[in-house]
Amino acid sequence: MNFVIAIGIGSLVIFFLMSLVGNAGVRTGVPFPVLARASFGTFGANVPALVRAVVACFWYGAQTAAASGAIVALLIRNESLLAFHQNSHLLGHSTLELICYVIVWALQLLIIQRGMETVRKFQDWAGPAVWIMMLILAVYLVAKSGTFSFGSEIPRDVLIEKTKDAGVPGEPGSIAALAAVAATWLTYFAALYLNFCDFSRYATSEKALRKGNLWGLPINLLAFCLVAGVTTTAAFTVYGEVLLHPEMISAKFDSWFLALLAALTFAVATLGINVVANFVSPAFDFANVFPRQINFKRGGYIAALIALVLYPFAPWETGAAHFVNFIGSTMGPIFGIMMVDYYLIRKSQLNVEALYQENGEFRFQNGWHGNAFIAFAVGALFSSILPTFTSILPDWWGTYGWFFGVAIGGAIYFVLRMGARRTPAFAS
Repeated sequence: MNFVIAIGIGSLVIFFLMSLVGNAGVRTGVPFPVLARASFGTFGANVPALVRAVVACFWYGAQTAAASGAIVALLIRNESLLAFHQNSHLLGHSTLELICYVIVWALQLLIIQRGMETVRKFQDWAGPAVWIMMLILAVYLVAKSGTFSFGSEIPRDVLIEKTKDAGVPGEPGSIAALAAVAATWLTYFAALYLNFCDFSRYATSEKALRKGNLWGLPINLLAFCLVAGVTTTAAFTVYGEVLLHPEMISAKFDSWFLALLAALTFAVATLGINVVANFVSPAFDFANVFPRQINFKRGGYIAALIALVLYPFAPWETGAAHFVNFIGSTMGPIFGIMMVDYYLIRKSQLNVEALYQENGEFRFQNGWHGNAFIAFAVGALFSSILPTFTSILPDWWGTYGWFFGVAIGGAIYFVLRMGARRTPAFAS
């Protein structure tokens, strides 16, 4: 029951945060890099845009690796390919992993090359496809195991070991553990909190946005997590190990056809998510920074190239929870600053035309808003830099880094802006 409550509360928080930035997108009709000009300045907005773009490049690589991993898990069912996987290595990975990564990476570029309408159709298919396969997995494993539960079949010592590897403190099911899981999960969406307006600006109304978010976030997330919990528990009963990824489970199917169908479905679904979540944002972001040299499509290509270069180093393999928390925490102060500026300072009233004027209302100090950067620097210091590179703060601090970043960055910005209203040089 604690698990269900935690997932439900987390889903509602995600829904609320997405709605905050989503409503701003509907009302203004501008993408994230342009909206950021209201708080960071016409030129200063390039900094949060680049931060978001770099994060997208990391995620682009991580998601591509996840998709290729589904293919690798299928292929090594063959003894010859398994031997090749174990004995041949290149650039810090098995040669088979490298080949699959490059193939999946290239397929994404092919999808992108065909335009955004193809991307939209691909995404429309990918979502239902992964749901169908998850339900097939759940039904198949529940029937084979003869059990239906959310983890009670998994021994506590095994569960503790697995959650420890995931960076979750405390006893499984405890308040501390559930809070840490919820925080990591919420931080997982940190990048999309920032640039959700890239998509919401196309919504016909705020009502339509709320309806879509309601079905896509709390309802979908809660249902999907419940199915995933049942599947993981049943898989442990059948295979005797905790398998946290669907492709790991599907690779153990007795039927080659079923395993192939599942692996391809999960790979394609991951590609669909990756193209939308980690191509659109850097495409807009890089184009915003260098509008004369880079268009939308070139910006996406740059992100893909960076992801390819990062693969030998695979920073996402150093620990998923720590990776998510660190890169997510860097964006906390930006989110806090932008939301405080839009809702508390400007009361949701924004001169959209001035956002596109180089010497207009949002020029601040030669295109840079000093107050925003002071708030961002202090927020980032406490949200990601100190927890990651020093031992000054408690061990648990990093898990909640994004939240500290939002609160500290937003609060400092608010205080500075209130004081700046008495100083014409800093007022907007």
